[in-house]
Amino acid sequence: MTALSLKNVHKSFGNIHVLKDINIDVEDGEFVVFVGPSGCGKSTLLRVIAGLEDATSGDIQIGEDMVNVVPPSKRGIAMVFQSYALYPHLNVRKNMSLALKQERQPKSTIDARIEKASKMLNLEAYLDRFPSELSGGQRQRVAIGRAIVREPKLFLFDEPLSNLDAALRMNTRIEIANLHKQLGASMVYVTHDQTEAMTLADKIVVLRDGRVEQIGSPMELYNNPANKFVAGFLGSPSMNFLPESVLDGANNNTIGIRPEDLFISKDGPLLVRVSHVEHLGGDTNIIAHVEGHQITARLFGQHKVDQDSELRLAFKPDRTYAFAQDGTRLR
Repeated sequence: MTALSLKNVHKSFGNIHVLKDINIDVEDGEFVVFVGPSGCGKSTLLRVIAGLEDATSGDIQIGEDMVNVVPPSKRGIAMVFQSYALYPHLNVRKNMSLALKQERQPKSTIDARIEKASKMLNLEAYLDRFPSELSGGQRQRVAIGRAIVREPKLFLFDEPLSNLDAALRMNTRIEIANLHKQLGASMVYVTHDQTEAMTLADKIVVLRDGRVEQIGSPMELYNNPANKFVAGFLGSPSMNFLPESVLDGANNNTIGIRPEDLFISKDGPLLVRVSHVEHLGGDTNIIAHVEGHQITARLFGQHKVDQDSELRLAFKPDRTYAFAQDGTRLR
């Protein structure tokens, strides 16, 4: 069963066309991530799904219901925002139960749902605390718990980890992934962080300038990007792009090489000058220049490489990508 279907969705603010012919299906139980640079329209698209913005045209279906003119509270969705949006004068239990009380759910149902959600999120010891007594990660878990207790048809996450530090982002990302497995729920998650997209998603939707560039599983998009934009957006460090002339003096196409596909070789075709070395413990990133173009090589393990030194890099030709001048993938 399809949990969410978007057909030919457009959104304009006056003369500004923000979303352009969006067609996406989210299957039941699927975790779908919208990813793209700032201003690509991903948060606007999430707000259109939630009913916080009206689509200019197109159809939005949640489950079996067409919801174009249905208010947010009637769409069967629960949304977790970048800001925790907790009521400071209510403790955790009351924050989580407020929506259920507004729905006039019986007390027994409310208590049972809060108990279940608090166990999932390890919040049992914090139910009587107020938001000011919680860490950022705990507040975000309360916001997620508030969504869980509503038992929605569809969960919507709008950059929920942006306000957390690096360690908390990783821990909370794992918690969200485990939560998805436990609930088996349909989730749509917006982020600009490609690492979050790659590690969380069953399916990634890459957006640019209000359009869908490509849809697929994380590894499908990583290994078979449709164009130069997708190839450069997914991956950390990002893909290297060099004029084909740097490699073999051929035509004006662009060649893409992933950093992990470059290696040091005395016979390598790329003579580079090292400008910076990042020692990451398990990996070493070498940032260098070749004929005025920056290139990054990601080497497994620890390597002693001197700044301003010259070395040769090689790669496997079957691990390269070719792009036309307009960014279209050639091979």
